[in-house]
Amino acid sequence: MQSPYTGNVKILGFTTLAFFISFVVWFNMAPFMTTLTEVFGLSKDEVALLAVANVTLTIPARVLIGMLVDRFGPRRVYSWLLILLSIPCFTFALSNSFTQLMISRMFLAMIGAGFVVGIRLVAEWFPPQRVGFAEGVYGGWGNFGSAAAAMTLPTLAVIFGGEDGWRYAVALTGIIALVYGIIFMRIVEDTPEGVTYKRPKKSGALEVTSYRDMVGLMLMSLPVFGILAFQTYRLEDLDFISSTVSILIFFTLIFLFIFNIYKIWNVNKDHLREGVPEKEKYSFKQVAILNFAYFCTFGSELAVVSMLPQFFEETFALGVAQAGLIAGSFAFMNLMSRPSGGWFSDKFGRKKTLIILMVGLALGYMGMALIGSTWPLWLAVALTMCCSFFVQAGEGAVYAMVPLVKKRVTGQVSGMVGAYGNVGSVIFLTVLSFVNPAIFFLVIGCSAIVCLICTFFLEEPVDEAIEQETEEREQQKMASV
Repeated sequence: MQSPYTGNVKILGFTTLAFFISFVVWFNMAPFMTTLTEVFGLSKDEVALLAVANVTLTIPARVLIGMLVDRFGPRRVYSWLLILLSIPCFTFALSNSFTQLMISRMFLAMIGAGFVVGIRLVAEWFPPQRVGFAEGVYGGWGNFGSAAAAMTLPTLAVIFGGEDGWRYAVALTGIIALVYGIIFMRIVEDTPEGVTYKRPKKSGALEVTSYRDMVGLMLMSLPVFGILAFQTYRLEDLDFISSTVSILIFFTLIFLFIFNIYKIWNVNKDHLREGVPEKEKYSFKQVAILNFAYFCTFGSELAVVSMLPQFFEETFALGVAQAGLIAGSFAFMNLMSRPSGGWFSDKFGRKKTLIILMVGLALGYMGMALIGSTWPLWLAVALTMCCSFFVQAGEGAVYAMVPLVKKRVTGQVSGMVGAYGNVGSVIFLTVLSFVNPAIFFLVIGCSAIVCLICTFFLEEPVDEAIEQETEEREQQKMASV
């Protein structure tokens, strides 16, 4: 009998490549920051603004894309995401002013939401016993697109030659995204043959199964809007926008938050009033804990990767290239660590794996807080790599559990969890702006300890496909009797 998951390795490959390309496009600016500074005469504040623009809209985009995935399916959403966001990639390459650069990067930030799409697609094509490892491969190898951009785009710019070499290199990534979006549309299917794609009953907000969970969802959406308000404050503080524009944005965010609360109520009021069947229920507590776990894992990774080169350079008096190589290895560990976290989760259980990895993450950051100039360099690097493993394996363990919360809303759960990762990075980097690196690592370690305590309240998920199969067998038994 042919397996219902036949062809899943091919789908995993195509989906991982889509994620890889989206991250190459998302991070195609980083290798050229020095060049852009010289060409456009950018100030330090303007460089900082570009960095802010490159991540800000990723947060709400992940939530929105998650809703679209559940509603329209990952094949169409991923394809159109790549196709449409090739446009701001081209406009960035053609920019002749700082304002044009800024607007282009704000739109390009949304391509970072591509990660959410593949989580649902991979979950559809792999059985629950293997979904953790598959999601880990997807996340780890797709995430490598950021490192690939840093390694290849400067060389491509040199090959193209001239002052506009960077423009051709950036535009090439847009062409690749455009072409692959069309290819992805033609060769990928949302589900294996004969499997129905489950969609939420209503769109616009996450479906929950109790009034308490609905209140929890409303509260958990607050940090997403809070971070956007904070980023608006930063833009005003750096004089990119006026106080009038800032106030207008604040009021807009307040309106959107109120509208979001209304949508949550509107989507959930009817089925909560009627009563949710027992087999349809799931606990939003699962989502909230996974949000916080990704906040600590992926959020800390983004924050640490951005400060690690300078940390090693200043602590051990290293050269820029040597410090950059050591810092780059932190992200390079994704290729092995994230799939390992997913595999451990498949093998030893979702909850137990996440608890163990959070212990390692907390101890790792506590140890990094002690690193000083008197340490042997090899020991500091070894500790950093060890901590990196637990951070990224933790990410893999989180997304090994995400598809098992509730199949038909996997996109929305994935989007919210992913958004919290970005929220974590902003908060940790803000902490870093006020304290020294030792305190910074200590804060992350303490956050991981709090998260560790929360993980004890997780419930080991039971896959819906297994439950459905068991129910069908029971019905067959009853019919035979």
